[in-house]
Amino acid sequence: MKALHIAATGMKAQELNVEVISNNVANMRTTGFKKQRADFQDLLYQNLRRMGTETSDSGTIVPTGIQIGSGVKIAATGRIMSQGSLEQTGKELDLAIRGEGFFQIDMPDGTTAYTRDGSFERDANGQLVTIDGYSVNPGITIPQTVKDVTISNTGVVQGVDQGGNTVQLGQIQLARFVNKAGLEAIGDNLYLETDASGAPDTSNPGDESYGTVQQYFLEMANVDAVTEIADLISAQRAYEMNSQIIQAADEMYSTTTNLR
Repeated sequence: MKALHIAATGMKAQELNVEVISNNVANMRTTGFKKQRADFQDLLYQNLRRMGTETSDSGTIVPTGIQIGSGVKIAATGRIMSQGSLEQTGKELDLAIRGEGFFQIDMPDGTTAYTRDGSFERDANGQLVTIDGYSVNPGITIPQTVKDVTISNTGVVQGVDQGGNTVQLGQIQLARFVNKAGLEAIGDNLYLETDASGAPDTSNPGDESYGTVQQYFLEMANVDAVTEIADLISAQRAYEMNSQIIQAADEMYSTTTNLR
């Protein structure tokens, strides 16, 4: 009797499912966060009577057979890269991406990370950096003497110098991937390229399939509270049903051992 083991795999899978949902809910207000979804797969089957086998010399075959499954597993926690809502902040260096693309960030170890979080700042040298101090790639420096910084939808950064002249300070570029869901999340709202995501293509905002940037806005998480609560209730009920199967199997074992 395999009911105990099968139900145990169901409880374990739903436990991991609840962990994924709880992480989504915890990051409802995280800038640029992309929610995850648990994807399930059934486990191996034991063939007690294989379908298609012959049952007589005249060529008759078994139409369906007997297969006993061994439970369920979580195969992936896919990341859903849909657009989050844009929230106006009024902050000069806040940028939101509308459409495809990621900001490129230079990491201290020399690698390039990618993010949808456009809450940028100026460091002591006037360089455009993330809230952790990592430089935006390509580098953009905003001198202290420049004011009224504007960033167009196509990523052109301009400002006004002391003489009242408009000066161009740099060009923001975006990166996009064939498989965005294949990026590796490393925390701090950052992703790394993987073999699954493919190599990045870079271009200016506004170019075909790259989306645009919006100054004074930030992209919020794409987590829908109602959907997450509904998924949580479904996971809880599935967990309870699997626990009831374990209780039923235990009672059947108890009945068998008490036979006289």
